Amino acid sequence: MSDTVTNEPEIVTFGCRLNTYESEVMRTHARNAGLGDVVIVNTCAVTSEAERQARQTIRKLRRERPNARIVVTGCAAQIDPQRYGAMPEVDQVLGNQEKLQPESWGLAPAEKVLVNDIMSVKETAGHLIGGFEDRARAFVQVQQGCDHRCTFCIIPYGRGPSRSVPIGAVVEQVQALVKAGYNEVVLSGVDITSFGPDLPGTPTLGQMVRRLLALVPELPRLRLSSLDCIEIDDDLWRLIETEPRLMPHLHLSLQAGDDMILKRMKRRHSRADAIAFCERVRSLRPDMVFGADFIAGFPTETDEMFENTLRLVEECGLTWLHVFPYSPRPGTPAARMPQVDGGLRKERAARLRGRGAEAEARTLASLVGREVSVLVEKDDLGRTQHFAEIRLGTPRPPGSVLRATVTGVAGGALTGTPL
Repeated sequence: MSDTVTNEPEIVTFGCRLNTYESEVMRTHARNAGLGDVVIVNTCAVTSEAERQARQTIRKLRRERPNARIVVTGCAAQIDPQRYGAMPEVDQVLGNQEKLQPESWGLAPAEKVLVNDIMSVKETAGHLIGGFEDRARAFVQVQQGCDHRCTFCIIPYGRGPSRSVPIGAVVEQVQALVKAGYNEVVLSGVDITSFGPDLPGTPTLGQMVRRLLALVPELPRLRLSSLDCIEIDDDLWRLIETEPRLMPHLHLSLQAGDDMILKRMKRRHSRADAIAFCERVRSLRPDMVFGADFIAGFPTETDEMFENTLRLVEECGLTWLHVFPYSPRPGTPAARMPQVDGGLRKERAARLRGRGAEAEARTLASLVGREVSVLVEKDDLGRTQHFAEIRLGTPRPPGSVLRATVTGVAGGALTGTPL
């Protein structure tokens, strides 16, 4: 394939919603620095498979774009910068702090690897973005880093300590995005329920959300990224019950449904905590739909322990499952525990995804005949307030919000007719 020169930075993003947000920050910095023929690979380190895919992508990009400048950043680059710096396809490696600084872009790199000790970082980056390449939904960073040490997780070493974005900066960002035409905002971070203790007055996540919605009354739809069910504050409970602009869809970081495995993971909630949380949320808001993250085949997991996780899908009434087969990360305590056979890990992950597919089918079927609110993402495809995909039959402007009647289910998505 011939090398294609573009006037716009190209970004390949792996991983979480926070990476999505940060990719747009880098796009702005690279554009302002006049960088056109540059490809930025924003990596993820949550699994070894994510890292493998990133390296494969870097090699493919170099074949397709032999003259482009390839910059690698993100959590995998932060944790193991020398590995990416040693790749002949890579021109520069930037750490998670450096990638968000305007001065890192546009200059000929004095050194190939520019990665700070992320544990020394105390501030969140003071950056605002005007919009996203995808015009439908905007992500806003409210928190960065993590102070917890789950035994399977390498991410704190990629993101550094927990630190919060001041409420005024969050409000300013959302106001700018709404003014730019965005009708849905997702608040994102590494551990957003830990928001606030490092800020003056130690506000909670719920207090921040309440003030945000009060100060930006023109924002129609707000979502929260992954929540820890043991850290929900009183204000957030009240918002779940009373605030219609907070979408009836919560994504939970559960990881397992067996108490011994949760203890060995060093999670702070129990199986009973997860069930009680979902029951309480549904008592306050009966139409709430839950997503959840799970790890299948964690070290020492027996068949009985795995069955407890499978049963939790029904007992919590979960719908959207995000399942990973356990992936040992060097340097983590779990990597030193007795490992489950790799084939068994994949088999359990497939069974858990199958249970999730059944739950998803039930949720979609339950929505047939109902009137829903739809955020259009592209052409005739959108998502309801419950985050279910829906096809409307006729294209509508991306980012628009409309009412529709659900007419059926086809190909794993709802079908609907705009009202």
